[in-house]
Amino acid sequence: MAHNPYEQDLDRNPANYQPLTPLVLLERAAATFPDRTAVIHGRQRRSYRQFWERSLKLASALSKRGIGKGDTVTVMLSNTPPMLEAHHGVPMTKAVLHSLNTRLDAAIIAFQLDHAQSKVVIVDREFSGVMSEALGIASVKPLVIDYDDPEYAEDAPYPKGEAIGSLEYEELVAEGDENFAWQMPDDEWDAISLNYTSGTTGNPKGVVYHHRGATLMCYSNTVHAGMGRAPVYLWTLPMFHCNGWCFPWTVSVQAGTHVCLRWVRAKAMYEAIAEHGVTHLCGAPVVMSALLNAADHEKREFGQTVIFNTAAAPPPESVLSAMADAGFEVTHLYGLTETYGPSVVNEWKDEWESLDRSEKARRKARQGVRYAALEGLTVMDPATMRETPADGETLGEVMFRGNIVMKGYLRNPKATEEAFAGGWFHSGDLGVMHPDGYIQLKDRSKDIIISGGENISSIEVEDALYKHPAVAACGVVAKADDKWGETPVAFIELRPGRQATAEEIIAHCKALLASFKCPRHVVFAEIPKTSTGKIQKFRLREMVREM
Repeated sequence: MAHNPYEQDLDRNPANYQPLTPLVLLERAAATFPDRTAVIHGRQRRSYRQFWERSLKLASALSKRGIGKGDTVTVMLSNTPPMLEAHHGVPMTKAVLHSLNTRLDAAIIAFQLDHAQSKVVIVDREFSGVMSEALGIASVKPLVIDYDDPEYAEDAPYPKGEAIGSLEYEELVAEGDENFAWQMPDDEWDAISLNYTSGTTGNPKGVVYHHRGATLMCYSNTVHAGMGRAPVYLWTLPMFHCNGWCFPWTVSVQAGTHVCLRWVRAKAMYEAIAEHGVTHLCGAPVVMSALLNAADHEKREFGQTVIFNTAAAPPPESVLSAMADAGFEVTHLYGLTETYGPSVVNEWKDEWESLDRSEKARRKARQGVRYAALEGLTVMDPATMRETPADGETLGEVMFRGNIVMKGYLRNPKATEEAFAGGWFHSGDLGVMHPDGYIQLKDRSKDIIISGGENISSIEVEDALYKHPAVAACGVVAKADDKWGETPVAFIELRPGRQATAEEIIAHCKALLASFKCPRHVVFAEIPKTSTGKIQKFRLREMVREM
């Protein structure tokens, strides 16, 4: 074998190699901008120096109680300062942060506590009732810490529950040392966080993130969200959702300000945007609806353009136009829990501005191209693992490869092996590749409707429905049919003050789609959604079975 001079005496050492971790981003921001406001929560203001010191004290207090590498610290918190501190303080001990969806029921919470083998639980008193029930079911007996939010408002949607822990969060932090000697991870491949999938079929799967992926997501978020110096980020996206798409760590890259928001309400959002100069926020279409449909007395004028990152179905052209008129620039993203949140962006090109309205809408409906930190994005036939033609028509499964793909599923080797078959992460999403390299989703593999042997994309039907001015939200699923096998059923939530009939909706669809793709049944009802605003198709299927 030929001698390689570039390998001789050129080894890794502490001077030229350090494992990647997002924890150093907060450390740098605190050292460089110690007096800059890092966190706003109601009347609370915390500087970067305080944010860093409190994170260290949390880490120190947990370490004193025996928390270390391989341990799981579970949090059930709203978008409040302790959630930001946990994202730093927990991994500073080399432990893993497990963020619970605050809308889960006790049985699912208990399953996650046991599966994660939680050693510590930090719970907001807003959720103490369901957490107490879950702890009664779970086998693990973690140390329970209460968080009593001083900014808890009287108009809160849920009442504050009783304390259920052995001490309060501020008491725990007070036990810690602000000079705690935190350590870098032993390896950047070490786990930093644990996030569970929705678990709509069977138990949820535990998705494990590593320090390397989280760090690279921070840089990618900064680039693709256009975060300049000292951005002001409004927390409308739940931090429990894919670790808030890694933005709890990202905002420190440019020493920005976190504006916490316990509950997503139009008035509070407009006040924060106007009073704090918010520049960026993330959220599902339901957040856009809240902003656009706000009463006049809830709205506030603001001078800046606010970047709004959304990762659900592409918003209809009418919504994009209304958002632009309201002062928001919408960036369309796509990803999964397994890819640290969004890892695909619809990179808009200047030359597309000259396209006609319908062609523009078609371009905006595409999910886009890979993030800078994602090494591979393609569409394949999952049976042959061959790429489909880039013709914008041939259906295949969207697949990912790279450093912002999860480590795997916790204690579930079979699911991990299936997800990574052939050296790619299988998303379960069906889509096409366009000639210019942009992907476009057509459906989840389980959401394709097969009617008379023809495949019907529920997304395509939903896109048509959203073009009706009375439709606020919709979901299309299959209904068993003796003749056709399956036919589409449309569930529609109307805009406030608007009316429509089933006949009118079907006629509208027939003007835009082939007849066989149009809904045979229309149901007007409130659309069931997840806590992050995604439509729950499994609930719609249950409703269809009861029809």
